Amino acid sequence: MCGIVGLFLKDESLQPRLGGMLTDMLVTMSDRGPDSAGIAVYRRDREGTKITVQSADPNTDFAGLAEALGVEIQVVDTHAILCMPSHIVAAVLAKIAADHPGLRIMSRGEAIEIYKEVGMPQTVADRFAIPNLSGSHGIGHTRMATESAVTTLGAHPFSTGADQCLVHNGSLSNHNRLRRALARKGTHVQTQNDTEVAAAYLTHRMEQGDNLGEALEAGLDDLDGFYTFVVGTKDGFGVLRDPIACKPAVLAETDQYVAFGSEYRALVNLPGIDAAKVWEPEPATVYFWSH
Repeated sequence: MCGIVGLFLKDESLQPRLGGMLTDMLVTMSDRGPDSAGIAVYRRDREGTKITVQSADPNTDFAGLAEALGVEIQVVDTHAILCMPSHIVAAVLAKIAADHPGLRIMSRGEAIEIYKEVGMPQTVADRFAIPNLSGSHGIGHTRMATESAVTTLGAHPFSTGADQCLVHNGSLSNHNRLRRALARKGTHVQTQNDTEVAAAYLTHRMEQGDNLGEALEAGLDDLDGFYTFVVGTKDGFGVLRDPIACKPAVLAETDQYVAFGSEYRALVNLPGIDAAKVWEPEPATVYFWSH
């Protein structure tokens, strides 16, 4: 079943409240997915690149990590944000793969940070102090597992490219075939989750020259199943429902923000929602907002 939320802030004065608003929206969706939850927040709070990593044994894996990798580090419970000049990102990723097998990469990019774990949305949000995070936009997901195990890596959002991530409500029927096709082209996924395959598909299309809208349009032909996608990028977020559109979805827009929820009740506490334009996104139609 799963629950999805997204929030794109047009009004910069709301940015200090992004984490709190997203958390409230996601907690409202808790009964749509009780096994794991995650939030991606976009904020350009420093120069260079950030890599978000997770560890099942953070006391061991994060000890001495900054010195070993030559980066700055901010530890947040089981996650850590590694900050570095962009020109050393490839070398840092290679060192992590070779020397730090306990680290799992959640995301990388100039703005994105992903926090996700097994547990209910309120529990996950409290562990990572997500209500205190500022930012320009973000997306969140609470999961009811259908395609893969209940694990941290199986939780959403999935990030397969720089400053890109995806959350998904629904199910893809051809994800195994797509996984094999992507692997032949050099794109590999870490889990058996069909959502990660969709994220990798969009990343691959954009690496070949598509913009996000073109990649989502191509997915209408290549991705078989029923789904609602919310996709985050460095500058904004997009929404796409499959041509049948059997999964619930609602959008709301004001002069201050654009908000998405699997159900309208996720939006009811947003400022000015009474005066918002509220609508159900059309099937097979790409919606995108960017700064």
